[in-house]
Amino acid sequence: MKTSILLPRLAAAAGLLALAGCASTTPASTASTTPAAATPPPAAAPEVRGLSIDVADIDRSVSPCEDFFQFAGGAWLKANPIPSYASSWGPRNLLQDRNQALMRSILEAAAANTGATMGSNAQKVGDFYATAMDTVAIERDGLRPLRPELERLLLIKDKTGLIVGLARQKILQTGAYFRIGVDVDEKNSTQYVVGLNQGGLTLPNRDYYLKDDERSKRIREAYRTYLRNTFGQLGDNEATAQQNAAVVERLEMRLAKASRTPVELRDPQSNYNKMTVAAAAKRYPALDLPRLLAAMQLGAAQELVVGQPAFFDELNKLVKAEPLADQKTYLRWHLVRSVSGALPKAYVDEAFRFQQVLGGAKTQQVRWKRMLAATDAYLGEAFGQLYVDKAFSPRAKAKALEMVANVKESMADHIRSNTWMSPATKEEALKKLNALRVKIGYPDVWKDYSQLVITRGSYLTNLLAARAWETRDNLRHLGQPIDRNEWGMTPPTVNAYYNPPMNEIVFPAGYLQPPFFNPDADDAVNYGAIGGVMGHEMTHGFDDQGRQYDAAGNLRDWWTKEDNDEFNRRAAIVGTQYDAFSPLDSVHVNGKLTMGENLADFAGLTIVYGALQKQLQKTYGDKPRPKIDGFTPEQRFFLAWAQLRRTNIRPEALRQQILTDPHSPGQYRTIGPLMNMPEFYQAFGCQPGQKMVRAEGERAKIW
Repeated sequence: MKTSILLPRLAAAAGLLALAGCASTTPASTASTTPAAATPPPAAAPEVRGLSIDVADIDRSVSPCEDFFQFAGGAWLKANPIPSYASSWGPRNLLQDRNQALMRSILEAAAANTGATMGSNAQKVGDFYATAMDTVAIERDGLRPLRPELERLLLIKDKTGLIVGLARQKILQTGAYFRIGVDVDEKNSTQYVVGLNQGGLTLPNRDYYLKDDERSKRIREAYRTYLRNTFGQLGDNEATAQQNAAVVERLEMRLAKASRTPVELRDPQSNYNKMTVAAAAKRYPALDLPRLLAAMQLGAAQELVVGQPAFFDELNKLVKAEPLADQKTYLRWHLVRSVSGALPKAYVDEAFRFQQVLGGAKTQQVRWKRMLAATDAYLGEAFGQLYVDKAFSPRAKAKALEMVANVKESMADHIRSNTWMSPATKEEALKKLNALRVKIGYPDVWKDYSQLVITRGSYLTNLLAARAWETRDNLRHLGQPIDRNEWGMTPPTVNAYYNPPMNEIVFPAGYLQPPFFNPDADDAVNYGAIGGVMGHEMTHGFDDQGRQYDAAGNLRDWWTKEDNDEFNRRAAIVGTQYDAFSPLDSVHVNGKLTMGENLADFAGLTIVYGALQKQLQKTYGDKPRPKIDGFTPEQRFFLAWAQLRRTNIRPEALRQQILTDPHSPGQYRTIGPLMNMPEFYQAFGCQPGQKMVRAEGERAKIW
């Protein structure tokens, strides 16, 4: 999937990685796991210590050929239980902690600088964080900063007022009813278009409303408690709170039944339904789209892309038929729910109690971490400029760009040598690869926050102002040239993504830190760690979703029928393999939901392994390649891949991940690709019949 600019700060892309890992280094012997055939003779290869892999984390009681996830990080998993405030824990969390320590120092210095020039990024970042941390003022203010928005809802007297009120909620990003924004037109990537997509649910997706297993029932009961208690905090008496909770659940149930499943949402063709505004207004008259668009300053729009037309058919019926009072109750809920983190402690605690049931965390994350995340979310590039000055050197950027170039070259080699793809499709694939844009570290052109007013007054007021500014910053794109400098993630983000309509891969500075990336580490580790991410994101352009977009980013079929059928046949093998993975009793990975991420892991690791071999040849030629910490370069490559995906996860969070996340659990992201790679078998001397070795006829290979 592409990066969505319907909500830029929440950019969701197919390239978003799940959990990875980190560590330091200590020496150890690994003679028993290093076959002589895999590398030059040990006697001729010098042995040194390295960076970024901690051999003390390895569980040597487990054979690498039986369970490489446990072998590579079993000792770490035992020594690193999940903190009470988290639902899962892995090395990615540790990198985030280190990043957060630096970010906190930047924010606290900005907050203490009351003399910053008014209107400067330092002033806005400092004042936003200062008000977010001022819990005394937040408790004192109570609902006062939210009163103007609550009163807007109270003043709605008819369906016309409802549409205007809904437009205001869209500006404030409350999540009510549906999502709307300006995005790149997927079938004409040289222009922007207004997009509408299903939404309006509080629970993660439709399945949480419709499934009847005991866990789903328990979550729905916790949700009802959350609703009732929050309405009570807003001043409703017990009977009214109960009634209002039932109203919200009933309306959301209607929306859930009309929503597409997570798997169905992965089909870009069926989610692209362009129609004129006039045609959409005729089909959905109750939504009064001309009025809604005008209220959002999108009156110039002539066309819309409706992601899920049947959902909007049902929404149209709902808006037309449901009592106005009930719809106002629904809008009030989503307004309050969406800003609960900026309200007094009672609201924050109520929201967390519900999240505990969903994700299993035992205690709430400390406030400074939550408010740091909010500052990054809403003032990401203002804050990001302060961050990259301290966290990302020009040398690191140059090294990362060099690695991406090598991975790209390896990908081209794999396309050219592909045995099942026709020359015509290969030509298009190479054209797309050559057109791929790479963004490293931070934007070349920063966002201009001059029109955003942030003060030392109220955190909630600042939050709403930042949301409104962000929405308008997105909506202003309509009718303008494509902005290819725009980023869908902030510089401190520990993540990466591929954006199909822009045909670009993006790696924020926050991810390009040790141990994910260390310019001083050996190539094998860097290629297995951040290189694996680079290959993953690059091959998203050729996974089951990304391959449907051409070199210009247009949703266009450029495959021959024979090549298309062969790709699908090979991809189906991957899906079957992952369907068989079961981390909990009666819970299986969804091979269709996770298909794109699994394909990117499979292909990406293969491509990057080829890039590493090229780099090692450049570095050593025919000379012996040194062991580091007792491991060959090939072994360190696979260890780096695995150690960055070590994850402890609570059962509640694991179930939620499998239901909602297009990424497979970390253990299967680790072993899934390796079980199909002869290069892995050779590196660790694995033999047929061992669990990490699939029989030749059962292996999956895309590129």
